[in-house]
Amino acid sequence: MTTQSNIIYASEPELDVAEFRRVLVESTLGETRPVDDDARLQAMLSGANLVLTARLDVEGTPLIGVIRAITDFSWVCYISELAVSQSAQGLGIGKGLMDEARRQLGPSVAISLISMPDAVGFYERIGMKRMADAFWFSREH
Repeated sequence: MTTQSNIIYASEPELDVAEFRRVLVESTLGETRPVDDDARLQAMLSGANLVLTARLDVEGTPLIGVIRAITDFSWVCYISELAVSQSAQGLGIGKGLMDEARRQLGPSVAISLISMPDAVGFYERIGMKRMADAFWFSREH
């Protein structure tokens, strides 16, 4: 666990579905995620082997950011979500979560993700390289 000012970054493999949903909705990722399907959200969390959180260090330690990822902890990590509540955006929470992921994974693990169009600038600003060779089969539901 790493602390940056009043933000606590930690690994939370048993993150509560309701908290996950709330941050997805508050980050606008809820528009593209199955936030009305508890079973599917739980499956998304259960299937991830790296769940990192950012919480305010105040009473109740509210969740304000989350990374959900799949990794082999050796070669590559795919980040499925990086969500930060809109009220906390611009405070360095997303970068803090990415720094925590890099710290936990170590320098020999590459990190990849597919950005939402309005977040591309953020990933470029934190030093991620844009890749042109991504491919995608769309889900049917």
